[in-house]
Amino acid sequence: MQYLRKAVEKKKQYLIELLKEKNIQESEQNLQSLTLSELEGLSKKHLSLK
Repeated sequence: MQYLRKAVEKKKQYLIELLKEKNIQESEQNLQSLTLSELEGLSKKHLSLK
């Protein structure tokens, strides 16, 4: 279970860094509070990720 938790956190941090690089107008604190699903949706919308 801990492995899964670490994997989710790592993916969240990766998506947050991508969004910050693209200057998405969200504060890091707001991005940190999003779920992985919400971050993935935001990334797809702004970064054209598939």
